[in-house]
Amino acid sequence: MAPVQKYKDDFVLLLESGFIAASQTDEDAAVKLFRAAQLLQPENAMPKVGFGYIHLLKLELSQACKKFEEVLKTDPHNEMARAMLGLSTALTVKEADKGEKILQEALKKTDDPSVKNMASTAIEFVEKFVKKHPTPVQGQQPAKKAKNPKKGK
Repeated sequence: MAPVQKYKDDFVLLLESGFIAASQTDEDAAVKLFRAAQLLQPENAMPKVGFGYIHLLKLELSQACKKFEEVLKTDPHNEMARAMLGLSTALTVKEADKGEKILQEALKKTDDPSVKNMASTAIEFVEKFVKKHPTPVQGQQPAKKAKNPKKGK
């Protein structure tokens, strides 16, 4: 038996541990866990979703989008990747509407309760905070100073 074969059953454990490590901001451990999962099942797209998740958590949104799009090219029915692509896109400056549309699509197509929950929460967040004017990126415009006609007298 090949050394890797005896660990085949640990794929889900490694994958879940990678997502937990990423959520705990332990990028080094997350990368190692996702790579180990990838070694066990190179055909499975979820480790790539994990790498995209790391980028998303670091707000490296364009890299996150690239990873999720890469997954969707090979696995167009991966609703977790679609929902995370929607969130990453929605958080990108001037792409909130496009991201929200992707999230709506993921919400409609999935039967997975965790994806439904994540997509609906993301849509709420986008509506409440990202699309609100002024957006966090635009910030508050400084108040204009009133002219003082008595100045200089």
